[in-house]
Amino acid sequence: MNVQGKNIIITGGSLGIGKETARTLVQKGANVLITGRSASRLIEAQNYTGAKIIEFDISNHKNISENAVKCIDILDHKIDVLINNAGIGVRKSIIELNIEDFLKVFNVNVFGLALFTKEIVPHMIKESYGTIINIGSTASLKGYKNGSIYSSSKFAVRCLTQCWQNELRPHNIRVCQINPSEVTTAFGNPERVEREYVDNKLTPKEIAHSIVSAIEMDERGFINELNIWATNPFN
Repeated sequence: MNVQGKNIIITGGSLGIGKETARTLVQKGANVLITGRSASRLIEAQNYTGAKIIEFDISNHKNISENAVKCIDILDHKIDVLINNAGIGVRKSIIELNIEDFLKVFNVNVFGLALFTKEIVPHMIKESYGTIINIGSTASLKGYKNGSIYSSSKFAVRCLTQCWQNELRPHNIRVCQINPSEVTTAFGNPERVEREYVDNKLTPKEIAHSIVSAIEMDERGFINELNIWATNPFN
């Protein structure tokens, strides 16, 4: 897909991977709309990326349909690419598990993602065209200590991705999952403060490159899943 002139939505676009991806796509000539929960961070992201912005909380499921309509209106009723990037994480041992943390994470990572996608997909089906990128995690490939909540949410996203691939390929819609390993972002920080870059760790730029590369592949093919690891994070 040539992204120039294409209409693209990025959820969770005010920080980190979403923000960097938006900047890259805008520089390539795409019409990008980013969503986020914080008006002030969205304005900062708009200044950095040049993207359009809309404030809404994807964990508020009652308003998803209404907010999806607003997104579609902003982009003139044509959506070429949806990047499901909004996500949160909680680390708890099995002894510390509780329903509140499960719901907090799944409401964003799984339920919000799925319900928002549900609202966008009919517009892609109507055009027999589109690409959906789900931002997963290498935590969707293998569980880890204290990862019961976050890792299981990303396993669920991986399942959704595979289901949608089978459902949407007949409509010429590509569905891809991008799995970053550890990235220096604000992820996991309750104050949403982004971490400083570390020389041997991944940054949002590597993930943005991977996302854009998957989108730009010729439309006769698609990447079903892509894992991105730091070359040598051990030193």
